[in-house]
Amino acid sequence: MTTTTELTLFADYFQIHVSDADSDGDLSDAWTEQAVADHLAVAPDALGVGTVVNVNVSVTVVVLAQEPSDDSSEFDHVVEASLDVSLGHLTVLGCTDYAPEAATFEVPPGWNRIRVSRSNLARAAKADVDSHESPETTEKIRIQVWAAPESPAKIIKRWS
Repeated sequence: MTTTTELTLFADYFQIHVSDADSDGDLSDAWTEQAVADHLAVAPDALGVGTVVNVNVSVTVVVLAQEPSDDSSEFDHVVEASLDVSLGHLTVLGCTDYAPEAATFEVPPGWNRIRVSRSNLARAAKADVDSHESPETTEKIRIQVWAAPESPAKIIKRWS
């Protein structure tokens, strides 16, 4: 079964978070120089997704029964990482959002794979603080989630 949810999140500090709802989602040590370059900070129970803007972004969360096909050619930047979701409750939120009020998704308990595909990055970066005022310039982020064994994070497609 596939579920799709549309969100608008404030990408404060140029990031949004995906985390196990039952953890503190601490990424303080995960934002290394390499993580900033990859637009992906990885901790066992949380992921930080870098954005090109520090305003609202459009986020689509898709919970899947299995790994999706590769459609990275349709996006500017695509990354994947594993996330341990202990009790099967995943949150997606802006980094300064109040976690108890964040969007929560039911996923299989244990290790899940998270693929983050981002698009419209050049237009969003050019529009900067005004990017969220028009769909033509809004940064778009798709987060796909499915149960999968733990495996290393990887950059599928890099935007520069």
